[in-house]
Amino acid sequence: MDDRSRPGSQGSMTTGTDRGIGSQAGVLGTALAGVLAFALSSGSWQWFSTYIGVTLLAVIISFTHPPAHTPGARSGYVRKLTAYSLVVGLCVALAVAPAMQRWAWLFPMPDTRTKCAHLGSYAALQAQAVLSDLVGQDSAALTYAQSDQSLHAVNNCLASTTTLWLPVYALAAALLTALGAWLVSRAGENRTTTGER
Repeated sequence: MDDRSRPGSQGSMTTGTDRGIGSQAGVLGTALAGVLAFALSSGSWQWFSTYIGVTLLAVIISFTHPPAHTPGARSGYVRKLTAYSLVVGLCVALAVAPAMQRWAWLFPMPDTRTKCAHLGSYAALQAQAVLSDLVGQDSAALTYAQSDQSLHAVNNCLASTTTLWLPVYALAAALLTALGAWLVSRAGENRTTTGER
């Protein structure tokens, strides 16, 4: 039997460096997926964005971990923690975007919501003017077309404002992630130092 096939042999062991490379690849892959999701998104934010964001967060939590603080490598730690936190912030932004667009308590923007409602009314009037010949033929179809055009205009208006403010929410999530990871790392160092005494 070859020594490399044994569970405890050196050839079958995964080193910390290999795990670190895998973690970095996971973070980079998640970041790329998030960027593609943003690039491919257009118009109103749909709930599938929440699914994408939650899935990417699950990938990060399952296959990666925040970088460990190592004495003497502060700049490298800061770079890795920044990258990790920004990716988490991106995933959170993808997850909350549809809710921000639809729920006033999460993202108030009262003036914008009022203006978007006016745009919806205007779109309904436009649909009525364009389809005025259908009034005598199919009033139900006209009503549906007005409602659809109005909803489309309101959603696009709210989505554009949501997208403008989304980086703020992403950055806030990234800062909270970085702070939490740093506190956990410091707490682990303190426990290790206390145990060595």
